[in-house]
Amino acid sequence: MGYIGRFAPTPSGPLHFGSLVAALASYLDARANKGHWLLRIEDLDPPRSDSGSIDAIFSCLDTFGLHWDGTPMFQSKRQPAYHEVLEQLRQQGRIYACSCSRIQFQADPLYSCQCLTQPPSLKDVAMRIVLPQTSITLDDVIIGPQTQHLSNDVGDFVVQRKDQLFSYQLAVVADDAEQNISHVIRGSDLYHQTPRQVWLQTCLGYKQPIYGHIPIITNHQGQKLSKQNLASPLDITQAPALLSEALERLGQTTPCTFRKAPVEEQLAQAIAQWDINSVPKQMQDPIAFV
Repeated sequence: MGYIGRFAPTPSGPLHFGSLVAALASYLDARANKGHWLLRIEDLDPPRSDSGSIDAIFSCLDTFGLHWDGTPMFQSKRQPAYHEVLEQLRQQGRIYACSCSRIQFQADPLYSCQCLTQPPSLKDVAMRIVLPQTSITLDDVIIGPQTQHLSNDVGDFVVQRKDQLFSYQLAVVADDAEQNISHVIRGSDLYHQTPRQVWLQTCLGYKQPIYGHIPIITNHQGQKLSKQNLASPLDITQAPALLSEALERLGQTTPCTFRKAPVEEQLAQAIAQWDINSVPKQMQDPIAFV
């Protein structure tokens, strides 16, 4: 079906410089490979979603010339599909009810959940997937291969929370399959979560996309640029300069004069010269846009 990539922001606030770098990387890889680039709004968690941010995200991407194909997908409208996936896993005998809290797992690395063998009687339970004694090896096109032993390194993870909201892991796997995503280029903060998604794809009979994880952008404290860490919104009046800076962060060669060139001109050259092998495995310096 050819190359299909995607950008999937959470509408919890305006896009920041880290968002721009991630969007740009996936966009360039898609366009350089004559592919489609889709937009997905990950409004899976209502308390974290701000409806006013969605229009701001659309407008910001347009300002930077990052035009998507087709109609954006909204996770908030995908609940029936997630229920179907959960039921498929249930019929396969791969999930179980769990009354344990996240705090219990975080407080004690050796905490042993007994819910699989002693099902809880409570109504408010999460659903966890049973992980086998197996390893998943992922060949990342940017960072390189990683092998993760799911049962030992991760443990049975949640696919539906106690509040009945679906987990990111389940939703992203179902969405990538629905949109026929062939390539996922995203931030390296999700690198170690990918084997979980690969396992779910295996369980559900989905085709595994090709993954590439770009280095995350950090502030001067070494924290990932994020809305939670109060990252500054993108200044759209500085779009050409910010786009040029993002290209440099991705290891792409840009002339000094490009900092003032229109975004359309920058993107046209960047697509023609895109080299994913030049993307650094990690950012060398923190970014000043905080």
